[in-house]
Amino acid sequence: MHAASLLSPRLVRVRRLLADGKPHTTREIVRRAEVMAVNACVAELRQHGAVITCEQRRVNGARRFYYTMTKGPAENG
Repeated sequence: MHAASLLSPRLVRVRRLLADGKPHTTREIVRRAEVMAVNACVAELRQHGAVITCEQRRVNGARRFYYTMTKGPAENG
């Protein structure tokens, strides 16, 4: 995979949102970071060394995916 630079505006937005270390749903990331391919952004951040977990939960019978960043990416993006 070819990961975009950490200076990429979309990765900056996703990284800032996840930097609080709290779980965020896919929908929340789409809306607040204004990105569509959340899983691709997460994969790119992981390529730069970020540790991001993805947990699936059932909410009112529907599956929701929650992303939590426990370690930020390396700064050499």
